[in-house]
Amino acid sequence: MPAHHTAHRRGPGRSGPRTAAVAGALVALLAPALTACGSGTASAGGGATLRWTSSYFPAHWDPVVSGSGAQFRELALTYASLTRTDETGKAVPDLARSWEYNKKGDRITFHLRPGLKFSDGEPVDGAAVKAAVERAQKQKNSALFGDLTSIRSVTAKGLDAVLNLTQVDYQIPQLLGERVLQIASPKAAANPAELDRAPVGAGPFVVTQLVPGTKAVLRKNPDYWDAKNIHIDTVELTSAPDASTVVSGLRTGVYNFADLAPSQAAAARKAGLDVFSQPGFNANNISLNVNKAPFDDDRVVDAVRYAINRQEFVDKLTFGYGSVTDQPFPKGYVAYDPKSANLYPYDPAKSRKLLAEAGHKPGSVKLDLVIPAEDPQAELVQSQLAAVGITVRITIDKNWATPFFAKDLTFSLYGTTGRDSALQTLTAHFGPDGPLNLSTPYEPAGFEAAVAKVRETPLDSPDYTRVLQAATRAGLRSKALVFTYSAPNLIAKSKAVSGLPRNPAHIDWTGVTVSGTR
Repeated sequence: MPAHHTAHRRGPGRSGPRTAAVAGALVALLAPALTACGSGTASAGGGATLRWTSSYFPAHWDPVVSGSGAQFRELALTYASLTRTDETGKAVPDLARSWEYNKKGDRITFHLRPGLKFSDGEPVDGAAVKAAVERAQKQKNSALFGDLTSIRSVTAKGLDAVLNLTQVDYQIPQLLGERVLQIASPKAAANPAELDRAPVGAGPFVVTQLVPGTKAVLRKNPDYWDAKNIHIDTVELTSAPDASTVVSGLRTGVYNFADLAPSQAAAARKAGLDVFSQPGFNANNISLNVNKAPFDDDRVVDAVRYAINRQEFVDKLTFGYGSVTDQPFPKGYVAYDPKSANLYPYDPAKSRKLLAEAGHKPGSVKLDLVIPAEDPQAELVQSQLAAVGITVRITIDKNWATPFFAKDLTFSLYGTTGRDSALQTLTAHFGPDGPLNLSTPYEPAGFEAAVAKVRETPLDSPDYTRVLQAATRAGLRSKALVFTYSAPNLIAKSKAVSGLPRNPAHIDWTGVTVSGTR
């Protein structure tokens, strides 16, 4: 039976109610929140200013166009969502104060907080949610329409938004968080091109200046529903310069918060900066198209699987800060399947044997690896496959995404930041229409049924973890992806910026303070 959700956001460092099934599975993944490294905020005369330089500066500020990639963290400065995730990775209230499903599980009603408004004065109500969903589904350049296939229609009733679903789907609260449905003012969104230049949301900050691709200045939004727990007055967000200059910028005070390349971590620590890894769902993979030779032969697919030395990726690309992975979830996460661990260990001798059994002499298998730009990851794949007799030619095509998402490539690389809904992560990778499935319409046997079972299982059901892991196990039978390593979400900050809530894959400014700013 679906439960009525009435959890509320708590103060900094605390999370809302938690179901036992999900909580137990996340204990190993999530550490306690970082200890605050600064005390107090700047004097009232100066204001607390966060100077954040990001390698994911948004190319678009319309959340429908921007999609659910890593840049959602920056857009979350100005846009709020129906739900968001807490430090356990569980959906908790944001613009919606509560929600409930009908008995069948094919309709969910979100109850919005009263009295909220967007920064242009428009009301945050059921009609705004309806407009956001419909725009994400129908706008020509939407990057979100594929995420919302479970929603048939939305009915607005005052502060209620009723989502009528195409199927039983208890994943909706996880799905409609910061990544997939950041809600813009319907009035501003009536002109999407203008919204892209002048974003209007109901989040913790309001954009006051925007230089496309370069800089954004934001001020605290006094009308944000949790404004009392936002202690930063101004955010200066800039596009990160060359990685080698970020540390010097932090050291001299040009920035006080930055995304950090692993190659710069040692220098940042030496400079006295706080360096930490925010939990995340990052996973890189080698994508194979089983509809094209030579990957239409299972023996060649398995040969690639056994040829991959995952530890070399971690050592050479993440300077030891990352971790090996053979599935799209980190160990300890609710969707991680222990039964699928290390199914294809590094075994180059076995790889060469499989190629010989498939009738391929050393060097006879020749592949074009198409990537958008120079990438040391591609060179590692090239060298590891060369060691088993597969010749790889690296081809750079800045328009790589077009043939990748059209499923025209034979062989490529991809990295994902994951999703708040584990099921969405699975269907994106392994579903017959999954955007990250290079072998569309192929899907592994049993995956469709396993996915349906997850949708039909409430998140607080004692069976949820078992059912979800079974779906992961079914997906990992796919011959289309070989997972390699997880890159860290490394961040460096000055000691003036206090610790952040360790919400996986998110950057949450609730309770964060900045001391000593001008």
